[in-house]
Amino acid sequence: MRQESSGTRVYDLVMTHKLDSDSFFIHRVQQRCAEKGMEFFLIEPLWAESFFEYFLRDRIWARALLNMHSEHHLPEDLYHRLVLLADSRKTFVIDPPAIAHAAFNKALLHPRLAQRGLNVPATIIVQRDDASAFRISEQQQALLGSPFVIKPAMGYGRRGVIMDAQTEVDLARSAATWPDTAYLLQKKIAPVMLSDDPAYFRVFYVFGTTWCCWWNCFTDQYRIVLPEEEERLQLGPLRQIVTQVADLTGMRFFSSEIAKVDSGEFVLIDYVNDQCHMLSQSADPKIGVPDAVVSGIADRLVEVTHEVITKRKSD
Repeated sequence: MRQESSGTRVYDLVMTHKLDSDSFFIHRVQQRCAEKGMEFFLIEPLWAESFFEYFLRDRIWARALLNMHSEHHLPEDLYHRLVLLADSRKTFVIDPPAIAHAAFNKALLHPRLAQRGLNVPATIIVQRDDASAFRISEQQQALLGSPFVIKPAMGYGRRGVIMDAQTEVDLARSAATWPDTAYLLQKKIAPVMLSDDPAYFRVFYVFGTTWCCWWNCFTDQYRIVLPEEEERLQLGPLRQIVTQVADLTGMRFFSSEIAKVDSGEFVLIDYVNDQCHMLSQSADPKIGVPDAVVSGIADRLVEVTHEVITKRKSD
């Protein structure tokens, strides 16, 4: 922590703390900050309210904020308000709230992705006010198939997701779990099997650098896509797709879920997951992200933050 002549305490990088993260990612970010001479502060839930009040009264300031926990769909959420406050105070926020909010809303992003030519599931978007009266036509039923998937526009963590929807009646099941502004009814995508694994992938994107992982959509288990596999199985489109998503949305830290189907095409299933789940595999072998990926992401985030802060100081 540094104190400027105004009396305001200044941190180089602060990070909101996601409760289901483990210490590996946090410690890696902290370690890299220390190596670069950067002051780091972890905004734990215990003192998040006090941090917000001090920030609001100019008693503290952060040059950069890494947002790992805020609720985009809840304006009253403390961390959401903190991110907005930081952005208004010219803090370098990863990712800026306006950009993250627009990318997070699947009902708004889906048409943009389709217009850009990205391969996304056949989708019908139903607004909340129309949901109770909505009826699926024969043409729409043929488009969706059966069963189909229902997703809330701003849902995450599978909450409100219906994987076995049969009719419009299932909209009520989704809405009861996750009230939202809109819902996406989507064709269910089945990945082809490759090397005894479902060809379902999570690709992380961090300021132009990508990490590709096999992500078993049935067990949630990760493993890194090996360079040999990427070449032999022709998985190069994974990086191309996620880079296109980044270019379209302006997002700089997120992950996407992509499946390869029987036709050989790659289908973008889950578009932008920001505030990525950085639970490490060493902490939870069943659902954790490989340690090398978690470490690499932490390194890249601190590297870019250091570059931005250094540039701003010199301007």
